[in-house]
Amino acid sequence: MTAMVSMPPATTERCRQLLQRWRQDLQLTRREQGLLRGELTLLDRQLQRLEHKVLRLAVFGRVGVGKSSLINALVGQRLLETDVAHGSTRRQQAVTWPLKLDGLQRVELIDTPGIDEIDAAGRTRLATRVAMGVDLVLLVIDSDLTRCDRDALETLQASGKPVRLVLNRSDRWPEEQLPELLASIRSRLPSDLPLTAVAAAPRQPMLDADGRVRSSAAPARVSPLKDQLVDQLQREGELLLALQSLRQADRFQQQRQHLRLRQHRRSAQGLIGRYAATKATAVAVNPLMALDLAGGLACDTGLVLQLCQLYGLPLTPSATRQLLQQLSGQNALLGGVQLGLGLLKQLLLLLVPVSGGASLAPAAPVALAQAALAVHASRRTGALVARQLLQVRGGQPGALLQRLEQRDPVVRHWMQRCQRRPQADWQPLLP
Repeated sequence: MTAMVSMPPATTERCRQLLQRWRQDLQLTRREQGLLRGELTLLDRQLQRLEHKVLRLAVFGRVGVGKSSLINALVGQRLLETDVAHGSTRRQQAVTWPLKLDGLQRVELIDTPGIDEIDAAGRTRLATRVAMGVDLVLLVIDSDLTRCDRDALETLQASGKPVRLVLNRSDRWPEEQLPELLASIRSRLPSDLPLTAVAAAPRQPMLDADGRVRSSAAPARVSPLKDQLVDQLQREGELLLALQSLRQADRFQQQRQHLRLRQHRRSAQGLIGRYAATKATAVAVNPLMALDLAGGLACDTGLVLQLCQLYGLPLTPSATRQLLQQLSGQNALLGGVQLGLGLLKQLLLLLVPVSGGASLAPAAPVALAQAALAVHASRRTGALVARQLLQVRGGQPGALLQRLEQRDPVVRHWMQRCQRRPQADWQPLLP
């Protein structure tokens, strides 16, 4: 009888199982629970949606571009209020999109307030908050890109969310001008950002009984966008939900790392100061050059281990290798200078019997220079450790993301599209 071979779980199931175990094992201090309460709430909501296979799609844009009308047209029902004179959405509203898709139990369309009624800083906060709670974003415009649209697009992409651009009210443009408008918009977009023209609530002219021209509602023209979204969600919706959950968990881990570095910054400064003083004293008073270098290396190694223990953020093997490469480059430069000073100090000490002690006078400034260089090296080592800890992907979620990106072409495609985000701002956190 042939033994049954158990197949490994699918990518999305592996993500779900890992995140479930990771969340159960996640232990936070009371201070971390208080300071990260909002981020933890977002994370738990995302993990709950992953468990129940509920994907959220946000419709985002300026006031009056037809976000509510677009949702009504996609759903095929008038579920949201619309106002042709002004935007009518004042808070987020969720509408269930009745689709039958493999791997998803439900798709929610999220209507959001207009972004141009608040200042730039408020728009950034709103865009970031909306992006953190959804898996895919439709950025809706009704003309060529405005500064407000570009700012929103940059914020959404920096948040790591997939974005589709939708030109609504395309019926207002003559057929011969619409291709030029689309070309103008595309010329200022990343080459892989989808752009689709729709008319969610078009109007058509008609004559009334008095012979006056009026407009009346015409059937919505959103089929291209609907077909694209259905096709995308059918093929990749479950994977997209899992990837966004992993990214949310990875982001939470990185925020936790930032918090720990901030919390222990003063203690780290004291620790670095003690190691620097020890190293400087040993280098300054030690007459043997070989012991200078060995003692300095031992101090740096001990400092790295103590800092990792203080922060509670051990370095991964790959991060350790990167840190050692950076320290090697630093030590090669500083070590050359230290070597020259050590040779000079040793030579001056050897000349003491010949000079009758006169060579001791210039040896003292050389020892002080060695001590100052040792202090600088210790502080630089502390800064490199802090920077490396911030660049480490946060635990299991980040590690799984990296493995999936390396092995799965579809995952790599999505990650490359969603990684337009700035590097972590580590400089203010360095000891």
